[in-house]
Amino acid sequence: MTRPVTLFTGQWADLPLTELAEKAAAWGYDGLELACWGDHFDVLRAAEDPSYCVALLEMLQSHGLEVFAVSNHLVGQAVCDIIDDRHQAILPAYVWGDGDPEGVRVRAAEEMKATARAAANLGVKVVNGFTGSAIWHLIYAFPPVTPEMIEEGFEDFAERWNPILDVFDEVGVRFALEVHPTEIAFDISTAERALDAIGHRQAFGFNYDPSHLAYQGVNVVDFIHRFSARIYHVHMKDVWWSDEPKASGVFGGYLPFGHQDRFWDFRSLGRGHVPFEEIIRALNRIDYSGPLSVEWEDSGMDREHGAEEACDFVRAVDFPSSSSAFDAAFTED
Repeated sequence: MTRPVTLFTGQWADLPLTELAEKAAAWGYDGLELACWGDHFDVLRAAEDPSYCVALLEMLQSHGLEVFAVSNHLVGQAVCDIIDDRHQAILPAYVWGDGDPEGVRVRAAEEMKATARAAANLGVKVVNGFTGSAIWHLIYAFPPVTPEMIEEGFEDFAERWNPILDVFDEVGVRFALEVHPTEIAFDISTAERALDAIGHRQAFGFNYDPSHLAYQGVNVVDFIHRFSARIYHVHMKDVWWSDEPKASGVFGGYLPFGHQDRFWDFRSLGRGHVPFEEIIRALNRIDYSGPLSVEWEDSGMDREHGAEEACDFVRAVDFPSSSSAFDAAFTED
């Protein structure tokens, strides 16, 4: 059996969930990965009122849709970040509060604990999201960065996230970090170090998204093999990069997505350079049976057109693994 195809609602939070559910069903999706912003999933209400979760599930089921994961990227970002005015734009007002940086981080951590409880009430076993990072600003090692400074960043991550993960353990839900620039883990090396920092506890794993790895030059298939037991969820998203030098490079040149001078840009599925054939084969090797969730981003395409073609693309590229060797018929007993 092939895997369910879902749509991450984060890029659609301007639409009421009821409207998006109707559209997603018409496009052919099996379910939704609910973002914890817009009106798509109210964390505090879900954590305190199971009847809210029942009503939400009934609404989705009326459209033939299921929920396999919820995502709280925006609040998770504030747990470890160096807080500035950008965070106010992405956080609920009660998490931002008076904007005092440490207060924001503490309230963000409490909201992530509530997200674990909310997911459990919804019957969902995975929360996707970001961690933030106290050391992302040190990514380019000048002025000189000492090993101790980097180690302090991973220690800060562990100190802030271990109490959150304790709650995930208590309610039987796992947190899946989307390995991504600006997070504590943004490639294979830092993902390994993040696991080391928290003692490889089972509550913490990864939301695998090849689009954030490929343009950096990270081996997207090797990531799956190395972290086979930690792939808790999968995003399907494509990225394009130029075969020729451009005016900006991997760092983006402060240019907006879609600018003609960018070296790389997110694209609708099948229109970039991500090797999805090899990714599906690797997911089959590790027996990943969870959803393939479309995170649709393409600055140059109508999003409804893109969401529908992306669903078709995932169904076409996904295939079940074989239960026997192809030449088994020729083997004598």
